[in-house]
Amino acid sequence: MTLLTFRFAPSPNGELHLGHAYSALLNQNLARAASGRLLLRIEDIDTTRCTPQFEAGMLADLKWLGLGWEEPVRRQSEHFAEYGTMLDRLIREELVYPAFMSRGEIRAFITDSEHRGRDWPRDPDGVPLYPPADKALPVKERKRRIAENAPFAWRLDVGTAMARAGKDLAWAEFVDETLSATRFVEACPQDWGDVIVARRDIPTSYHLAVVMDDALQGVSHVVRGQDLFSATGVQRLLQEILELPRPAYFHHRLILGPDGRKLSKSLKDTGLAALRDAGATPEDVRRMVGL
Repeated sequence: MTLLTFRFAPSPNGELHLGHAYSALLNQNLARAASGRLLLRIEDIDTTRCTPQFEAGMLADLKWLGLGWEEPVRRQSEHFAEYGTMLDRLIREELVYPAFMSRGEIRAFITDSEHRGRDWPRDPDGVPLYPPADKALPVKERKRRIAENAPFAWRLDVGTAMARAGKDLAWAEFVDETLSATRFVEACPQDWGDVIVARRDIPTSYHLAVVMDDALQGVSHVVRGQDLFSATGVQRLLQEILELPRPAYFHHRLILGPDGRKLSKSLKDTGLAALRDAGATPEDVRRMVGL
Protein backbone atom coordinates (compact mmCIF):
# COMPACT_ATOMS: atom_id res chain seq x y z
CA MET A 1 0.00 0.00 0.00
CA THR A 2 1.41 3.39 -1.00
CA LEU A 3 1.60 5.93 1.83
CA LEU A 4 0.00 9.30 1.22
CA THR A 5 2.73 11.93 1.16
CA PHE A 6 2.36 15.60 2.04
CA ARG A 7 4.96 18.36 2.05
CA PHE A 8 5.54 21.80 3.46
CA ALA A 9 7.84 23.79 1.19
CA PRO A 10 8.76 27.29 2.39
CA SER A 11 11.39 29.64 0.97
CA PRO A 12 14.01 30.94 3.44
CA ASN A 13 13.78 34.55 2.24
CA GLY A 14 12.22 36.02 5.38
CA GLU A 15 10.59 35.07 8.66
CA LEU A 16 7.70 32.63 8.82
CA HIS A 17 4.35 34.15 9.81
CA LEU A 18 0.91 32.86 10.80
CA GLY A 19 0.05 31.96 7.20
CA HIS A 20 3.04 29.61 7.05
CA ALA A 21 2.11 28.16 10.44
CA TYR A 22 -1.39 27.36 9.21
CA SER A 23 -0.11 25.65 6.07
CA ALA A 24 2.56 23.66 7.92
CA LEU A 25 0.20 22.52 10.70
CA LEU A 26 -2.59 21.66 8.25
CA ASN A 27 -0.19 19.46 6.26
CA GLN A 28 0.90 17.78 9.48
CA ASN A 29 -2.70 17.18 10.58
CA LEU A 30 -3.63 15.67 7.22
CA ALA A 31 -0.54 13.44 7.13
CA ARG A 32 -1.28 12.15 10.63
CA ALA A 33 -4.96 11.55 9.84
CA ALA A 34 -3.93 9.47 6.80
CA SER A 35 -1.06 7.71 8.64
CA GLY A 36 1.06 9.20 5.87
CA ARG A 37 4.34 11.03 5.47
CA LEU A 38 5.19 14.71 5.94
CA LEU A 39 8.22 16.08 4.10
CA LEU A 40 9.97 19.41 4.50
CA ARG A 41 11.44 20.99 1.39
CA ILE A 42 13.54 24.15 1.36
CA GLU A 43 12.72 26.10 -1.83
CA ASP A 44 15.87 28.19 -2.08
CA ILE A 45 16.57 28.54 -5.79
CA ASP A 46 16.67 32.32 -5.29
CA THR A 47 20.23 32.31 -4.01
CA THR A 48 20.22 36.09 -3.55
CA ARG A 49 17.21 36.46 -1.24
CA CYS A 50 17.39 33.07 0.49
CA THR A 51 19.97 32.94 3.29
CA PRO A 52 21.26 30.38 5.84
CA GLN A 53 20.16 32.76 8.61
CA PHE A 54 16.55 32.78 7.41
CA GLU A 55 16.65 28.98 7.03
CA ALA A 56 17.94 28.50 10.57
CA GLY A 57 15.21 30.77 11.92
CA MET A 58 12.59 28.95 9.89
CA LEU A 59 13.66 25.54 11.19
CA ALA A 60 13.63 26.86 14.76
CA ASP A 61 10.09 28.20 14.28
CA LEU A 62 8.83 24.89 12.87
CA LYS A 63 10.37 22.85 15.68
CA TRP A 64 8.82 25.22 18.23
CA LEU A 65 5.42 24.68 16.60
CA GLY A 66 5.88 20.94 17.04
CA LEU A 67 6.17 20.12 13.37
CA GLY A 68 7.84 16.80 12.60
CA TRP A 69 9.14 15.73 9.22
CA GLU A 70 11.11 13.00 7.54
CA GLU A 71 14.83 13.41 6.97
CA PRO A 72 16.68 14.26 4.86
CA VAL A 73 15.32 17.70 4.05
CA ARG A 74 15.48 18.44 0.33
CA ARG A 75 17.12 21.77 -0.52
CA GLN A 76 16.51 22.87 -4.08
CA SER A 77 19.85 24.70 -4.28
CA GLU A 78 21.58 21.30 -3.99
CA HIS A 79 19.84 19.88 -7.06
CA PHE A 80 20.54 22.33 -9.88
CA ALA A 81 22.14 19.54 -11.94
CA GLU A 82 18.89 17.54 -11.87
CA TYR A 83 16.85 20.56 -12.92
CA GLY A 84 19.39 21.27 -15.65
CA THR A 85 18.89 17.79 -17.09
CA MET A 86 15.15 18.39 -17.36
CA LEU A 87 15.72 21.82 -18.88
CA ASP A 88 17.98 20.23 -21.51
CA ARG A 89 15.13 17.91 -22.42
CA LEU A 90 12.75 20.85 -22.88
CA ILE A 91 15.34 22.60 -25.08
CA ARG A 92 15.89 19.48 -27.21
CA GLU A 93 12.16 19.04 -27.69
CA GLU A 94 11.81 22.74 -28.67
CA LEU A 95 9.30 23.41 -25.91
CA VAL A 96 11.22 26.42 -24.60
CA TYR A 97 12.99 29.35 -26.23
CA PRO A 98 15.51 31.98 -25.09
CA ALA A 99 13.80 35.27 -24.28
CA PHE A 100 16.07 38.33 -24.48
CA MET A 101 13.79 41.30 -23.86
CA SER A 102 14.62 43.40 -20.81
CA ARG A 103 11.92 44.76 -18.54
CA GLY A 104 12.33 48.16 -20.16
CA GLU A 105 11.97 46.68 -23.64
CA ILE A 106 8.87 44.78 -22.55
CA ARG A 107 7.31 47.96 -21.15
CA ALA A 108 8.14 49.89 -24.32
CA PHE A 109 6.70 47.15 -26.55
CA ILE A 110 3.47 47.02 -24.56
CA THR A 111 3.15 50.81 -24.33
CA ASP A 112 3.53 51.07 -28.09
CA SER A 113 0.90 48.36 -28.64
CA GLU A 114 -1.54 50.07 -26.28
CA HIS A 115 -0.97 53.41 -27.99
CA ARG A 116 -2.06 51.65 -31.16
CA GLY A 117 -5.33 50.75 -29.45
CA ARG A 118 -4.58 47.17 -28.42
CA ASP A 119 -5.25 46.19 -24.80
CA TRP A 120 -2.32 44.02 -23.76
CA PRO A 121 -3.31 40.77 -22.00
CA ARG A 122 -2.25 40.23 -18.39
CA ASP A 123 -1.79 37.13 -16.28
CA PRO A 124 -3.89 36.32 -13.17
CA ASP A 125 -1.48 38.39 -11.06
CA GLY A 126 -1.98 41.41 -13.32
CA VAL A 127 1.46 41.21 -14.96
CA PRO A 128 1.54 41.80 -18.75
CA LEU A 129 2.16 38.67 -20.79
CA TYR A 130 5.54 38.36 -22.50
CA PRO A 131 5.55 39.70 -26.07
CA PRO A 132 5.92 37.14 -28.89
CA ALA A 133 8.90 38.72 -30.67
CA ASP A 134 11.63 36.39 -29.33
CA LYS A 135 9.66 33.29 -30.24
CA ALA A 136 10.01 34.26 -33.91
CA LEU A 137 13.80 34.78 -33.82
CA PRO A 138 15.72 32.51 -36.22
CA VAL A 139 17.86 29.83 -34.54
CA LYS A 140 21.02 31.43 -35.92
CA GLU A 141 20.15 34.76 -34.27
CA ARG A 142 19.37 33.06 -30.97
CA LYS A 143 22.73 31.29 -30.98
CA ARG A 144 24.56 34.52 -31.86
CA ARG A 145 23.02 36.38 -28.93
CA ILE A 146 23.73 33.55 -26.51
CA ALA A 147 27.34 33.33 -27.73
CA GLU A 148 27.71 37.06 -27.11
CA ASN A 149 26.51 36.59 -23.51
CA ALA A 150 23.28 38.52 -23.97
CA PRO A 151 21.08 38.19 -20.85
CA PHE A 152 18.14 35.85 -21.38
CA ALA A 153 15.69 33.51 -19.68
CA TRP A 154 14.23 30.26 -20.97
CA ARG A 155 10.48 30.63 -21.47
CA LEU A 156 7.98 27.87 -22.05
CA ASP A 157 6.30 27.97 -25.46
CA VAL A 158 2.86 27.46 -23.95
CA GLY A 159 1.07 27.02 -27.28
CA THR A 160 3.43 24.28 -28.43
CA ALA A 161 3.42 22.65 -25.00
CA MET A 162 -0.39 22.56 -24.86
CA ALA A 163 -0.54 21.02 -28.32
CA ARG A 164 1.93 18.37 -27.17
CA ALA A 165 0.08 17.68 -23.94
CA GLY A 166 -3.33 17.21 -25.50
CA LYS A 167 -6.63 18.14 -23.89
CA ASP A 168 -6.48 16.43 -20.48
CA LEU A 169 -5.01 19.14 -18.28
CA ALA A 170 -7.52 18.99 -15.43
CA TRP A 171 -6.49 18.41 -11.85
CA ALA A 172 -8.22 16.92 -8.82
CA GLU A 173 -8.90 19.65 -6.25
CA PHE A 174 -10.14 18.87 -2.74
CA VAL A 175 -12.84 21.25 -1.59
CA ASP A 176 -12.32 21.36 2.18
CA GLU A 177 -9.81 20.67 4.95
CA THR A 178 -10.99 17.11 5.49
CA LEU A 179 -9.98 16.06 1.93
CA SER A 180 -13.25 14.13 1.77
CA ALA A 181 -14.57 15.44 -1.55
CA THR A 182 -12.97 16.51 -4.79
CA ARG A 183 -13.88 18.38 -7.93
CA PHE A 184 -11.99 18.55 -11.20
CA VAL A 185 -10.57 21.87 -12.33
CA GLU A 186 -9.66 22.58 -15.94
CA ALA A 187 -6.12 23.94 -16.13
CA CYS A 188 -5.65 27.18 -18.08
CA PRO A 189 -1.87 27.59 -18.43
CA GLN A 190 -2.36 29.92 -21.40
CA ASP A 191 -3.59 32.56 -18.93
CA TRP A 192 0.03 33.01 -17.84
CA GLY A 193 1.54 33.28 -21.31
CA ASP A 194 5.07 32.00 -21.92
CA VAL A 195 6.28 31.69 -18.33
CA ILE A 196 9.94 31.54 -17.32
CA VAL A 197 11.11 27.99 -16.61
CA ALA A 198 14.82 28.75 -16.13
CA ARG A 199 17.39 31.51 -16.25
CA ARG A 200 20.80 31.55 -17.81
CA ASP A 201 22.58 31.29 -14.47
CA ILE A 202 19.98 29.18 -12.62
CA PRO A 203 18.69 26.17 -14.62
CA THR A 204 15.21 26.20 -13.14
CA SER A 205 12.31 28.30 -11.89
CA TYR A 206 9.68 27.78 -9.21
CA HIS A 207 7.37 26.02 -11.67
CA LEU A 208 9.94 23.58 -13.03
CA ALA A 209 11.56 22.82 -9.68
CA VAL A 210 8.30 22.21 -7.86
CA VAL A 211 6.91 19.68 -10.33
CA MET A 212 10.22 17.82 -10.43
CA ASP A 213 10.54 17.77 -6.64
CA ASP A 214 6.96 16.60 -6.12
CA ALA A 215 7.55 13.75 -8.56
CA LEU A 216 10.97 12.74 -7.18
CA GLN A 217 9.71 12.83 -3.60
CA GLY A 218 6.53 10.89 -4.34
CA VAL A 219 4.24 13.69 -3.14
CA SER A 220 0.65 12.52 -3.47
CA HIS A 221 -1.11 15.60 -2.03
CA VAL A 222 -0.08 19.22 -2.53
CA VAL A 223 -1.68 21.36 0.20
CA ARG A 224 -0.83 25.06 -0.15
CA GLY A 225 -2.37 28.53 -0.18
CA GLN A 226 -5.19 29.77 -2.39
CA ASP A 227 -2.78 32.34 -3.86
CA LEU A 228 -1.18 29.50 -5.86
CA PHE A 229 -4.43 28.12 -7.27
CA SER A 230 -4.07 29.64 -10.75
CA ALA A 231 -0.38 28.70 -10.99
CA THR A 232 -1.37 25.04 -10.76
CA GLY A 233 -2.41 25.21 -14.41
CA VAL A 234 1.19 25.86 -15.49
CA GLN A 235 2.43 23.05 -13.28
CA ARG A 236 -0.13 20.61 -14.68
CA LEU A 237 1.10 21.45 -18.16
CA LEU A 238 4.72 20.79 -17.16
CA GLN A 239 3.73 17.51 -15.51
CA GLU A 240 2.03 16.41 -18.71
CA ILE A 241 4.83 17.27 -21.16
CA LEU A 242 7.50 15.86 -18.82
CA GLU A 243 5.44 12.70 -18.15
CA LEU A 244 5.43 13.25 -14.39
CA PRO A 245 2.80 11.99 -11.93
CA ARG A 246 -0.03 14.35 -11.06
CA PRO A 247 -0.71 14.85 -7.34
CA ALA A 248 -4.07 15.85 -5.90
CA TYR A 249 -4.33 19.46 -4.74
CA PHE A 250 -5.96 21.45 -1.97
CA HIS A 251 -5.54 25.22 -2.01
CA HIS A 252 -6.42 26.28 1.48
CA ARG A 253 -7.74 29.58 2.81
CA LEU A 254 -5.27 32.37 3.47
CA ILE A 255 -4.61 33.89 6.86
CA LEU A 256 -5.31 37.60 6.47
CA GLY A 257 -3.98 40.58 8.37
CA PRO A 258 -6.15 43.17 10.14
CA ASP A 259 -6.36 45.16 6.90
CA GLY A 260 -7.75 42.18 4.98
CA ARG A 261 -4.69 41.43 2.84
CA LYS A 262 -2.74 38.19 2.90
CA LEU A 263 0.28 38.08 5.17
CA SER A 264 3.65 38.63 3.53
CA LYS A 265 7.29 38.13 4.46
CA SER A 266 8.31 40.97 2.18
CA LEU A 267 6.04 43.37 4.08
CA LYS A 268 7.51 42.12 7.37
CA ASP A 269 4.23 40.98 8.87
CA THR A 270 4.58 39.75 12.44
CA GLY A 271 6.68 36.59 12.40
CA LEU A 272 6.41 33.47 14.52
CA ALA A 273 9.67 34.32 16.30
CA ALA A 274 8.24 37.67 17.41
CA LEU A 275 5.07 35.97 18.68
CA ARG A 276 7.19 33.47 20.60
CA ASP A 277 9.31 36.26 22.08
CA ALA A 278 6.09 38.02 23.16
CA GLY A 279 5.06 34.95 25.14
CA ALA A 280 2.78 33.12 22.68
CA THR A 281 2.69 29.32 22.80
CA PRO A 282 2.26 26.83 19.95
CA GLU A 283 -1.30 26.28 21.23
CA ASP A 284 -1.94 30.03 20.92
CA VAL A 285 -0.76 29.91 17.31
CA ARG A 286 -3.08 26.99 16.56
CA ARG A 287 -6.01 28.96 17.93
CA MET A 288 -4.99 32.07 15.97
CA VAL A 289 -5.12 30.16 12.69
CA GLY A 290 -8.28 28.21 13.47
CA LEU A 291 -6.75 24.79 14.13
